[in-house]
Amino acid sequence: MVSYNPKDWLTPILYFHKADTFRKLLPLLIGIGIFTWGVAWLEIKYLQLSDTSHVKNITLMHNLLGFAISMLLVFRTNTSYDRWWEGRKMWGGLVNSSRNLAIKLEVMLPADAVKQKTYFSKLITLFADELSNHLHKEKTRLSLDTNPHPEIPGFDRKRHIPSQIVILIQRRLQELYRNQTITGDQLIILNAEVQSLLDICGACERIKNTPIPYSYSTFIKKFVAIYVLTLPFGFVFSLGYIAIPVVMFMFYVLASLELIAEEIEDPFGDDVNDLPMEKIAENITGNVQDILGTHRET
Repeated sequence: MVSYNPKDWLTPILYFHKADTFRKLLPLLIGIGIFTWGVAWLEIKYLQLSDTSHVKNITLMHNLLGFAISMLLVFRTNTSYDRWWEGRKMWGGLVNSSRNLAIKLEVMLPADAVKQKTYFSKLITLFADELSNHLHKEKTRLSLDTNPHPEIPGFDRKRHIPSQIVILIQRRLQELYRNQTITGDQLIILNAEVQSLLDICGACERIKNTPIPYSYSTFIKKFVAIYVLTLPFGFVFSLGYIAIPVVMFMFYVLASLELIAEEIEDPFGDDVNDLPMEKIAENITGNVQDILGTHRET
């Protein structure tokens, strides 16, 4: 995710040409400019239709369609941002759940239970790392593949990794309960924190696996394309060759909104504005190790 100063106006203006949306749209902008120049050249040199009564009708049509397309793009952008923000809230919830689980384990476990604390510290931090990999749709992997954790036998990386980690945590909690290291009331409290980990995973999967309906997305693209391709026929009558930069700018604004919506509707990808899941996972690792005091042991 890009870090920036929201109060800085000068930098975005000066580096306008380096914007990600501008680079992606540059070939289309050039094509739209050439197309507009061709329409303007035909009108000025040969057609000369600016004095006909149809000009006002074309302008009125563009005004009406412009309002409709602006409403569609606003709804599209808001919907995508809601998905991005919900993903951020889920990962914020993961930070809180990981801290709360670590704090309760630190308080409930005996002071000399270093091995148990080390085990839980590894699993809690591993859950955040593996959830990030899982949402990236990459093959999840441990940082020590060649020398896997000896206290995690039978770890099947072909199955749902976050669920396996939660199962391992629950098994160890059940062992602690059977050994009377923790009480039944403490087990219930810990189970609620562990359950919240999978709840967050499921909410993130729902966002990841439920994109904006295809027909809605394609309709907006078609609408923008048709609207922009008809703009030269309305603007050249009153603006002449000045219509070229005007049409190019309008296309840039409309198409950029659609590109931004496409980028943020999946907050778990690799785009520059997607959520920094790896950084959040690193923060969780540091927090949990601080709470459980397992820096040396891990």
